This record gives sequence, structure tokens and C-alpha cells, in this order.
Amino acid sequence: MTRLALQDHARLSVAPMMDWTDRHCRAFHRVLSRQVLLYTEMVTSAALVRGGAKHLLGFDAAEHPVALQLGGSDPAELAEATAMGVAQGYAEVNLNVGCPSDRVQSGCFGAVLMKDPALVAHCVEAMIDATDGVPVTVKCRIGVDDQVPGDVLPDFLRRMGDAGVRRAIVHARMAWLQGLSPKENRDVPPLDHGLVHAMKDRFPDMHLSVNGGIASLDAALSHLRAVDGVMIGRAAYHDPAGILLRADSAIWGVEDSCGDPVAAALAMVPHIEGHLARGGRLAHVTRHMMGLFAGRPGARHWRRVLSERANRPGAGVEVLRDALDGVVSAAA
Repeated sequence: MTRLALQDHARLSVAPMMDWTDRHCRAFHRVLSRQVLLYTEMVTSAALVRGGAKHLLGFDAAEHPVALQLGGSDPAELAEATAMGVAQGYAEVNLNVGCPSDRVQSGCFGAVLMKDPALVAHCVEAMIDATDGVPVTVKCRIGVDDQVPGDVLPDFLRRMGDAGVRRAIVHARMAWLQGLSPKENRDVPPLDHGLVHAMKDRFPDMHLSVNGGIASLDAALSHLRAVDGVMIGRAAYHDPAGILLRADSAIWGVEDSCGDPVAAALAMVPHIEGHLARGGRLAHVTRHMMGLFAGRPGARHWRRVLSERANRPGAGVEVLRDALDGVVSAAA
């Protein structure tokens, strides 16, 4: 992997997504791009500090650069969880101030914290004090409920900067905590990428990434003319090759990791064999690979074989190879 500063890797990142960006997903995305910054699923500080769930911190060194995202609102607890993440070897610790789920609201963390920026500032100060130079970042919304984004967002970012945060990721939508489901909160509130772009002029010394509704690598390149970084979530998951396969050359000017999706699938075989040898199931890995051939000949065959056979007891890499045979035949 080319040696870059972490903020350079952050020119493109894959968003933390619950139930999706586990270690197998990250291993797959790393095969597609050596440079993209990867994130864990959100892990609550309470689960780590009070729940003894240290297994949630597990990752493979091959995933680097990889960041840990934490959820919580207790400064001391977040500081302890941050220290645990740093000790585990994560390159960054990120605080979630954007998730709108009911479960997150009831725990007083996620997007609801946009209403209490002073508390968030205390949290990140405590987290920064618990690190040894490892960056602490924040992922937030442009506002929640009846807040005015043009007033709230610059004040929030100013407070984060005063607390020592040097990099922030902004999901360019409001979070409407009453009346919308978490899924609707990802689509219904209108996007305001322009507001996030304007924040770069207001805060030239802060590394700012924009997130939300960015569905192609070309769109990411366009945003990079205005901000420092782009974070992509669902599009990177559902069309990973379309987003990541040529990202290294397009964004960082280095050789791409894989020449094509078939090569990427074959490059996952050692990871799959290792997982199977430890007693895991094929589907634990291949469920993240369903979109690899999105929009390409053979995509339907690929999805059908994996969805029908990968979860069967004893399923091995031969299932992946059978799925690939259909793709290759369709493209011939």
C-alpha cells in the first residue's frame, strides 16, 4: 500500500454501515482499492466498556487504513473505548453524531447529539486526550428536526474545531427524528451538498468530507473540487466495482488494485478459505459480494448462485467458482 497520510486516504472513504461493513465486507473492499479509507460498523462505547464486547474490535491488518466508529455520549466512557480502539491498532476513531435510529436516540447518542454540541465537544476532548496522536473525527448531519442548518452546522463545526477535531464528515441531510424511520432519513430529507461545500470556505483548516446521495465515482470526483473528501455508503456496497475498482487511479493517481471484477472475486479466495477453516460459513463473506457484477453480463447468475448455495452447510469456494463461470460465459 502506498504510504499516505491518513487524511489523504480520506479523499474517499466507505461509510460505516450497521450490519454491512463488518470485517468481511472491509476485506472485500480492500481488495478493490488499496487506498480507500474503511470504517467499522458503529460500536457503542457501552458495549466495549461495560458490556465486555472487545471482540467487536477485531480486524485484520490487511484492512488498513481502517477507522473505528464509536457511538456514545459519556465523555469518560468514550475516552476508555477510544483508548481500547487505539490499543487495537485503528488508524482513526470517529464519533457518530448522525445516526437517527430510535435505538440510538434512546441511548442519547447519534444524530440527537446535534442538539447538544457542548456535550459533543466534551466527548471529543476526552477522546482526544485518550489517544496518542491517533486522529479523532466526527460524522454529523447538517442539523436535526427544526434546526436551521445554515446556523447550526457552522456553529457545530466551530465547536468541534475548538475541541481539537481536525477532520469531520458531514451527511448533507437533516435528520428528522420524529416521523421518519432510519431508512427514510437516508432518503427523504433533501440533500444540501452546497451547504457542506460552503463550510470548506468557512473552515479552511478543517478537513471536510461530504456524505449522502453520492452514487458514482465521477460524482465523487466532482465533489472533490469543493471539499477535501467524499464518503460513500450504499452505492459502494451495492455497486462496489463501480465505485472502488478504478478509484486508486482516478483519485490518487496510482495503479488500481484489481483489473476487473473477476480478478477481485478470485483475490477473495484466501480470505474465504481462512474464514471457512475457522468454522465460518461462505455466506458470511459472499453476502457482501452480491453487487460485484452490478450492471454487467452474468450479474443475475452470480447473485442467484451465491444466494441459493452459499449458506448451505459445507459450502466452499467451489460455489464462488461456479458463480464466476456463469459470469465469464455471459461475457464471452
